[in-house]
Amino acid sequence: MPITMPVGRRIAAGLLGSALAVLAAGAPAAAAPSQSSDTLSVTAQRLVLEPTDRGYVGTLSATVTNNGPTATQFNLTFLEPAGASAGDLVPSDTCWWSASGVGVRLRIMCGGSTTWLEPGASQTYGLKIQVLTTPRDYAMVVDDGSVGVLVGNSEQPVASAPFTTLFRSTKGGINKPKPYVQATQTDISLRASAVTLDRQPDGSLKGRMPVTVRYGNDAPSFLLNVRASLPAGVWVDHIEPQDLPSFPEAFTVPEGRFMPGEERSVDVILTAPAGTPAGELGTGSYTVEPSYPISLTDVDPTDDTTSFTVTAN
Repeated sequence: MPITMPVGRRIAAGLLGSALAVLAAGAPAAAAPSQSSDTLSVTAQRLVLEPTDRGYVGTLSATVTNNGPTATQFNLTFLEPAGASAGDLVPSDTCWWSASGVGVRLRIMCGGSTTWLEPGASQTYGLKIQVLTTPRDYAMVVDDGSVGVLVGNSEQPVASAPFTTLFRSTKGGINKPKPYVQATQTDISLRASAVTLDRQPDGSLKGRMPVTVRYGNDAPSFLLNVRASLPAGVWVDHIEPQDLPSFPEAFTVPEGRFMPGEERSVDVILTAPAGTPAGELGTGSYTVEPSYPISLTDVDPTDDTTSFTVTAN
């Protein structure tokens, strides 16, 4: 599955679009030890993530060199430092999820038009990273990231290099870092209230229903999808604002990934056909679910669903 990740849009629907900070002066990135084959070698730089108003951002740099006698096509594989944190590759290329990872962290595969080297040539690649967690006033570290090079149909890298990820504190330091521990269970809730559908000139019904979704922690999720269970004849027409298609019984919360504690409200526009009688039509409900390749449970599933009555004027 091709990746397009949330924030400039999302993985499976868009990718990191916020500006990425450069490494600060005085904190040079040291190259990590590398492994090499007779053909290819790879080195990776230490990744330093800078605090912003939406988590931490930075760019992981890795350099691949062709030591062999012939031009070689390869793919890059990255174990991201946090789940749902990997974004665009520079130079631009196609990226997708691998079946393997560590916990909630995904292994990202990239390759195609730019991952081809002539004998003796080197190319530096940058993988954009954004970790949507609340910036801390102390430094943090993840020390088991890795970059690998795959050739042909091999599932094991012919060359690989580890890298360490440091989260710079909001005070500017990277010394004495504490381990970064990402949440592995989501903490999602949503709220809605009763809705009344008003009669339109053609006899059909339409109503506007505010729905608020809250994301309580930094567990990874690319999108939040909402399933609707509505009285007979009542459907979701669309939502406002809207950035992905909605369906009669489902919609996606706009704007992709959430920061911990972030709330977003949307207006769900419900419709019913002409001939629908006036009065209470029944009870409906919405259930919110994360969209992520790894199945995640929620800390409190009871507030993932909200119920409401639907009335026709």
